[in-house]
Amino acid sequence: MTRDELLVPGAGSPAAQGYRMPAEWEPHRATWLVWPHNPTDWEPKTAAIHWCFTEITRLLIDGESVCVLFADRAVEKRACDRLRAAGVDPDRIESYRIATDRSWVRDSGPIFVVRDGQAGPERVAVTDWRFNGWARFRAWRRDNLLPARIAERRGLDRFEAECTAAAAGGPLPVVLEGGSIDVDGEGTLLATEECLLGRKQARNPRLGRGEMEQALCDYLGARRVLWLGRGLAGDDTHGHVDGVARFVAPGVVVAAAEPDPAEENHGRLADNLARLARMTAAGGAPLRIIEIPMPRPLHFGGRRLPASYLNFYIANRRVLVPTFNDPRDRIALALLAPLFPGREVVGVHAVDLVLGCGAIHCVTQQEPAIQE
Repeated sequence: MTRDELLVPGAGSPAAQGYRMPAEWEPHRATWLVWPHNPTDWEPKTAAIHWCFTEITRLLIDGESVCVLFADRAVEKRACDRLRAAGVDPDRIESYRIATDRSWVRDSGPIFVVRDGQAGPERVAVTDWRFNGWARFRAWRRDNLLPARIAERRGLDRFEAECTAAAAGGPLPVVLEGGSIDVDGEGTLLATEECLLGRKQARNPRLGRGEMEQALCDYLGARRVLWLGRGLAGDDTHGHVDGVARFVAPGVVVAAAEPDPAEENHGRLADNLARLARMTAAGGAPLRIIEIPMPRPLHFGGRRLPASYLNFYIANRRVLVPTFNDPRDRIALALLAPLFPGREVVGVHAVDLVLGCGAIHCVTQQEPAIQE
């Protein structure tokens, strides 16, 4: 395929049936969360994380439904106590009792797709990609079941993502996490080669670039995949794109920048920016790129953490941006605010949250609204 050619969905695929993954700024019915219950992700700051989830819920609840998965009754009771203390009525949330391994629903949960121009509940469906614990952790099997269980509870159709290309020896389940991609809702998708094409991370060792792009086309409606190079230093997901570049409007990308040549992220982010400058969206227009500075390097227990302002979440009424007690926080917020007219851009303290090597985008997943 040449640079100017667009991907074409395979016959019978969700995309061929009219489904696409909407952009995050399109209207949501709900945001999904998995309330923290596995202490290993955030030790020794686990207690603080519950209050971070409480604050995220508080900031979302007046703009859309908030669906919360609880591992058991005890986890739910403690969460409801915290919500009440923060002024949130627990009866306003949609509660589900579903066991999971961890709380990173962006990666383990369903990726929702919509079918434009159709009526009825089949307008929204779930794509179910295989989850293997970021090719790092042993406990992932309950998380891998999450898309199917949510689709069942919500009464939604579900598409299991497979590669049927002869080169893959298919049909072959495709491993993918929601944080590894970002879309503009009009056929353009961002990803990193490090995460989805790297051979060392054991996601899809039998899939090449062409097979991966075809799967993204077939199940998410991507017509053009824009490949960046690497993610952030300290990112244990092998380079998720939601820490380095995000769409904020069709053809408009915010991208992380590190001007200090001595900093570990400088070279990889400069390469990503150079690639973006040469890229065009699916519609053919060059990208508009807005650089967002990186926060100062953040460490805990001798470990580099993947702190980034790009791990924001676009909700119906607000954009929740992770902040890090850093002078650059206000610079990032000031750059992002004009990009979201009609939404309040809010900083959310994430120094504790990023100890788990993720932030606000990683713990949220949007369910699109049905628009008549």
